[in-house]
Amino acid sequence: MAKRLIPLIALAAAAALLTGCSGGAAAPADSAAGDAATAGAGFPRTIEHELGETEIPAEPLRIVSTSPSITGSLLAIDAPLAATAAAMVSPMTDEQGFFTQWADVASDRGIEVAYGNLTVDLDAIDAFEPDLIIGSANGGDATSDAYEQLSEIAPTVLLDYSSITWQELTTELGEITGLEEEATERIAEYDNWVAEQASKISVPEQPTTALVYMGPEGSWAFTEDSPQAELLSSLGFTYEPVAEEFRADGQGGRGVDILTSENAATGLAGAQTIFTVAMNGGDPVAEFTADPLLANQPAVAGDRVYTLGTQSFRLDYYSAKQTVELLVNAFGK
Repeated sequence: MAKRLIPLIALAAAAALLTGCSGGAAAPADSAAGDAATAGAGFPRTIEHELGETEIPAEPLRIVSTSPSITGSLLAIDAPLAATAAAMVSPMTDEQGFFTQWADVASDRGIEVAYGNLTVDLDAIDAFEPDLIIGSANGGDATSDAYEQLSEIAPTVLLDYSSITWQELTTELGEITGLEEEATERIAEYDNWVAEQASKISVPEQPTTALVYMGPEGSWAFTEDSPQAELLSSLGFTYEPVAEEFRADGQGGRGVDILTSENAATGLAGAQTIFTVAMNGGDPVAEFTADPLLANQPAVAGDRVYTLGTQSFRLDYYSAKQTVELLVNAFGK
């Protein structure tokens, strides 16, 4: 996350993927998937999703994910994933384009690359003979334009992960795949673990803001309902959103407020502690604190700027745990 974080094309892709940062809205309560789960029904089941309704005739045994942003949550519930789309290679991924937080898990389970660089390859998907395709309806990994062709290969469900937390996404995926119990157990295990970790932390001066620093282009500050803010709050941090009058219009995506470089110091004046997300690796703290326009910002002046790691840009079960571990290591009592 250099003064220019990553090449423009990679930054654009990251911006699109960031549309999943908001955690404000829950999955539709009246969805057919929810009804099926509540009734303890099995398959076939009909799933309502962003592109319509899809009937899944039997419990899926070979799933292909067309969304790297969803893949981690599928892995977390032990879904029978055969292959996944891969993102462009960057410091947020391994050499295959798998996000670093779940790349080792995918490798251990033999998950293959369906196609790379978020460039949909229908023939490649078909070759994996999936009985279910799960993907995104929005963001940089969206496959809405190919929905009809994907549906000819296998039942296809496209989700809006931008409006829900990773926990809500995990629950929704459990309902789609018949792994409701696994999803519930995974979330409960995480919540119990986070409560234990919170007791180990002595927070620095509050309040706190987390952001992506983009050098001359300014910063993307995470909103108070973003997964990043919710994670910090769960550990005892008091989250401070950007002052509303300094938010700029732009394409940062849901879950972030855009600050121009000129407005960053004033817009962040309420934050006594700042976390930067290292989207491009390197030393994001040094880059942020070296900006002369930020020299008088309280967290900078008080030497309270810290990294939140690369993995925290896209939160799922795996990256959330890694981010919590990073914070415990930094602020352990």
